[in-house]
Amino acid sequence: MKRPAAPAPPPIRKQRTIVFARLPPGQIPEAAAYLGSLEQLLVEPHEQQREIAVAYDLRQHSLQELETSLEERGHHLDNTLLSKMVRALIHYVEETQLHNLQTPARPLKRSQSQAYTHAWERHPHGDHDDTPPEWREYK
Repeated sequence: MKRPAAPAPPPIRKQRTIVFARLPPGQIPEAAAYLGSLEQLLVEPHEQQREIAVAYDLRQHSLQELETSLEERGHHLDNTLLSKMVRALIHYVEETQLHNLQTPARPLKRSQSQAYTHAWERHPHGDHDDTPPEWREYK
């Protein structure tokens, strides 16, 4: 008997904005054309704001991967302190999410009552008394 195939995991959709530096001018259309050629990536250029909005599945792409590929092609990203901090935070969050997806799910306890059962067995309770029985019944 064949087991049914496991259902495909749901996509982890991310919507990010890649902000470009002021110089050199005209890099938004070229970068948008390049990003648009990548599979499973939605691209929406905003030339007035010097940015490109991208939407992707985290299992397929990451912001760090996209930014690195743009920089390798000669594009200049915004290097203000705020942009660097936001990008670093997003890179960390996405990397952590990907790492957590690879970790197998493991329950901490087999059942809720098991933890209490073990604690009850180890804890002296009831008539546990170190006094010998003959001394307890002394009359």
